[in-house]
This record gives sequence, C-alpha cells and structure tokens, in this order.
Amino acid sequence: MIKIEPPQVGDEARRREPFLNDVPHPERSAFFFYLNTSKLGITLNVSTATGRKIFQELVRESDIVVEDNPPQAMKELGLDYESLAGKNPRLIMTSITPFGQYGPYRDYKAYHLNTYHGSGVAKILASILPEDTPMPTKGPGFLGDYDCGLNAAIATMAALYNRLFTGRGQHVDISKQESLIATERIEIDMFGNNERGSTVWLQYMVGGLQRCKDGYVMITLGGKHHWEGLIKLLGNPDWAQDEKYEEEINTYIHAQEINKHIAEWMINQSKEEVYHRAQALNCPIGMVNTVEDLVASEQLQVRGFFAEVEHPEMGKFKCPTASYRFSKTPLRFELSAPLLGEHNEEVFGKRLGYTPEELTHMRGAGII
Repeated sequence: MIKIEPPQVGDEARRREPFLNDVPHPERSAFFFYLNTSKLGITLNVSTATGRKIFQELVRESDIVVEDNPPQAMKELGLDYESLAGKNPRLIMTSITPFGQYGPYRDYKAYHLNTYHGSGVAKILASILPEDTPMPTKGPGFLGDYDCGLNAAIATMAALYNRLFTGRGQHVDISKQESLIATERIEIDMFGNNERGSTVWLQYMVGGLQRCKDGYVMITLGGKHHWEGLIKLLGNPDWAQDEKYEEEINTYIHAQEINKHIAEWMINQSKEEVYHRAQALNCPIGMVNTVEDLVASEQLQVRGFFAEVEHPEMGKFKCPTASYRFSKTPLRFELSAPLLGEHNEEVFGKRLGYTPEELTHMRGAGII
C-alpha cells in the first residue's frame, strides 16, 4: 500500500495531536502514526504535469485507488475515475467526500463536526448525554470519519470481489453524511414516522447512561428478568417494592422517577464493580471505558490488541492493531508509519525506473 502526500507539507494528519511528549512535530503525531502503519510513503505534487504523469503510471499497476479530494478538483486535474479507468479498466477507485460525487452539496466542504450534525447523529448523541454537556457535540476524536472509513473499506472489498467475476473495475462513491446516517438508520426511520422525533423513546428508558464515582455505565434493560436483576443489584430498596412497578409497562411509564433513584445509588459506586455484579445478576450494564481503561485492559493485553512498533523518530510506540485474528495468518506490522517521502527512491526508482538524477531534479522542482 502506497500513501501519497504533498511534498514538504505532507498529510494534514501529521499536524494533528496528540504528539510525542506534547511537542508538535510532523513526524511525531500519534494520530498519523496509528493510521499509517504498514504503508510505503511517497511525496508527489499532482498539480504539476510531471506529477500527474507519474501518478498515472502508478495507477496503471494498481488495483485500488482511495482518494478524498473534492470531485471538481479531481476532474480538473484529469484524475477522475473516467480518466483513470481509461488507463486501467480494472481499476477500483474509492472516493470519500462529505456529501458524495453528485447532488447539490457535492462541492461543499465539511469538517467532522459538520458531517456529524448533517447526518442527525449528533442529535441522537446529545439526547443521551448529561444536560451539562457543551454543545454542539460530536463523537469522540474522529469517530465519524472512522465509521465512514469502515464503510469505504467494505464497499471497496465488495467491488474487488465483483471484479473477480466481471474482470472490470468500478467507482465507489462514499458520502460521509450518508455513512453516518446509515449507522443510525433505525432512529432515522422512527423520525420519519413520528413527528415527535426519533429520541422520544428515551423518556421511557429505564437506566440509560448513569454516572458512577469514577466514570459512567450504560444500563439497557430488555425485559422483566433484567429489571429484577437491577433491583437485586440496588439492594432491593423500599421504593422498588411499590406495587405500581409490578407490571413491566409501568416501569417504562415511571422511568424518569426510577432513574433518579438509580442515579442516587450509582454515584457512590465503582463502574467496574457495578459491571461485574450486574453481569452475575443477568442485568445488562456496560462500563463506559476511557482510553486509559482500554490500554490497561487485561482482556486486550491477553489478546495482544496493542503491539509495539519501532519508528525512527518516535522510538518504540504502543499501537492498536486489528479487531480480527486469522488462524493461518499471524498479525504483524510490516512497517511503521512512513517518514515524509521515506520511500520515494523505492517507488519512483525501483518500481517506475526513474534515475537518481531524475529524482534529484524532480525534488528540486517541487514535484516530489
């Protein structure tokens, strides 16, 4: 896999925190590091004629191209799918943009916060957060972009699988807005059929997000047996003996009243103790884990989810791996995240046949 970056400035992700020792540096971004392990890294200015020619040479021998540029910009450069497919009919090109390749919003720019709100996900998220949460809100970090990337990966693999049968490539058009809408399709459907909105059910939810003394837990009851487990967890309090709670439907009707009692008890508890005790009582309560919780997780340590990677600038660095394991193919990092232009000689020289003199000239001209 080859990652192409602009010469000198590199990918914007290199300038995103967190940085090693909190000192901004383009080669010490943990964010960039995590997203770019096992890739070859080259620099190429495709706004130049020579840069476009080199890019097209790479495309001729590529199976997949993934890009996230504005649709009009790619067309003006002659690097849109129709142009590239003329050079490689088997090419699969996946284009990721805020609103897709066509429609009235196709040329609009958007940040993570914009797509979160443009999809309706932010409204759903805000409805379950504490009232004092600052607004507007979004998912943590770049969760929405990661969700979009997952959709893009699945769609790209589907296109590759289709090529096995047809011998033809195709263009995969990914809209960040639609990717996020798809993650909450049930709530979107509810909104279309309920003028009060898709989150009206939350006022009838027993438990939900509850604050503990060291974080949060999420309570999601699915039946009377879960309710009975919750009451045992709370120590069979007197208020729960009220006959109005005998029928399951009444627990939903009085959910807000019940949640106040739960909150009073929960605030003095440890989230991990609550989690384990609840599991033993067949009551579905999950911990809301922080990043620190996950790094220290015994389960993830046993699974080897975090592994060390050695990097020329950052040294040995603990990095998340993959969410899957193959029985015949052990997980390993082929490479650490590339330095800016680290593999120019390997790709341009060894693969495409450019001489050292040509590379020196192109470097001086700002092409690579």
